[in-house]
Amino acid sequence: MNVARTSQEPSNVAAERVLTVAALWVGIDLGTQSTKVSIVDDDGAVAASASLPLVSHRDGERHEQDPGMWVAQAGAALSVAIDSLAANSVHRIAGVSICATSGTVTTVDSAGRPQSPGIMYDDARAGSLGQEANEADPQRWARLGYRIQPTWALPKIAWLARNGMLPEGRWVAHQADVLAAAMVGTRVSSDWSHSLKSGYDLGELEWPVGALTTLGVAPAKLPEVVAPGTELGQSSERWAELTGLPAGTPIFAGMTDGCAAQLGAATLGLGDWHTVIGTTMVLKGVTDRIIIDDAGAVYSHRAPHDGLWFPGGASSVGAGAITEALPSIDLAGVSQRLSASGDQLSAIPTSYPLAGVGERFPLIRPDARGFVTISGVDYSLKEAATREDPDLLAAAIMLGVACVERLSFETMAHAGAAVDGTLSSSGGGTKNKWWTQLRADLLGRSITIPRSSEGSIGMAILAAWAGTANAVLPETASRMSIVGSVVEPRSEHVTQWNDRYDEFVAELVSKEWITE
Repeated sequence: MNVARTSQEPSNVAAERVLTVAALWVGIDLGTQSTKVSIVDDDGAVAASASLPLVSHRDGERHEQDPGMWVAQAGAALSVAIDSLAANSVHRIAGVSICATSGTVTTVDSAGRPQSPGIMYDDARAGSLGQEANEADPQRWARLGYRIQPTWALPKIAWLARNGMLPEGRWVAHQADVLAAAMVGTRVSSDWSHSLKSGYDLGELEWPVGALTTLGVAPAKLPEVVAPGTELGQSSERWAELTGLPAGTPIFAGMTDGCAAQLGAATLGLGDWHTVIGTTMVLKGVTDRIIIDDAGAVYSHRAPHDGLWFPGGASSVGAGAITEALPSIDLAGVSQRLSASGDQLSAIPTSYPLAGVGERFPLIRPDARGFVTISGVDYSLKEAATREDPDLLAAAIMLGVACVERLSFETMAHAGAAVDGTLSSSGGGTKNKWWTQLRADLLGRSITIPRSSEGSIGMAILAAWAGTANAVLPETASRMSIVGSVVEPRSEHVTQWNDRYDEFVAELVSKEWITE
């Protein structure tokens, strides 16, 4: 394998494949807390699905998972899903694609088998190398419109090299690469979406050889990179025995979890945007060019089609803050009580709900700590849990996430992106109707919620596009993405919500996190 070779332009790589049966497509989502498998037909109906948990180990700034668990749990979930299919349907499976967390890396041998722990997307052990990475090729990063952030994969890769974890016979692999290699039976290429935070240049379609060399990383230690939708190989006989997936099933290169959610919602028109409210918050849109913001917090994924781009960013706020502060709270009950009490808008504290230390988007503050302002005093989430009514604290976290989302849209608009298209949203946070209504009210715009919001649906859509002759990605996504509901903004609380957002911005200005 020529591991430093550049990828080709995006294309429907399976244009010559002609399907003679009604196909089924498999999407696999390797998340932080679970892995989800969805088997979907050409009209978007879910024929089978399964989900199994993943376990993390956190120790200070370190966050690791066992890569063997990625393979074992994804394989087990795939087996459960396939077992639930009608016996005469398994042969209809025509392709698989995988998404995973962005910036998660490990090392593998020549067969693609993991040789070290998985260093997760928010692991900060290599944070001190972030500045070195930026200085290694500042002109390139400026052209691409971002700064290498402390938790990105490139500093982690430099850390691996400097700690002797990339000797002869070992290579860097991303989370999705590990599972694809297990399915195929050998080391595979990576896609340009999962490779972005490892430093891959999505403009020139090449690894930054000079920067890697400066950081002490041999370029040959990085995988070959191909366009999303490229066939990486075919599933092996061994994987068929383990899971029931027919041997010879094409495995297509995927995209990161945020891009997968965007595909799953069919948010692919110019000016369209998609927000994922999961453990963290991810915002991505569609533009015809790279978007560059002043702080370098925005980064642009290259779309698989039509020369377009998916700019956006990943914030560290999200539903994880609720789990951190109120691990046993019944959020549905909170929402019912808030609605019954008239929402108590003025009583909800202002917050920036970070569960850990550091923020990545819409502002870059590695030292940022979450806060909840109660009677003019800032408290951490855990401190606030001992001082504030649980319902109001949960509402403060939900309001804080909504304010960060609005600030993110303002950041994108200030950077020159059109933000007036369709807004869709997915993730666990969208299951709470009060929270989604709050977001629609605060943003002043409609929010479309897909019926199935998992990243695995987006990967099934990508596999269907890649595996069907002459398919067009937006058309494939529109056909397979099913709208569940549309939440409209209400006019009666506009002034109050705008006032609460102004209070939020004022807090950030006072802390010098942002300027006016």
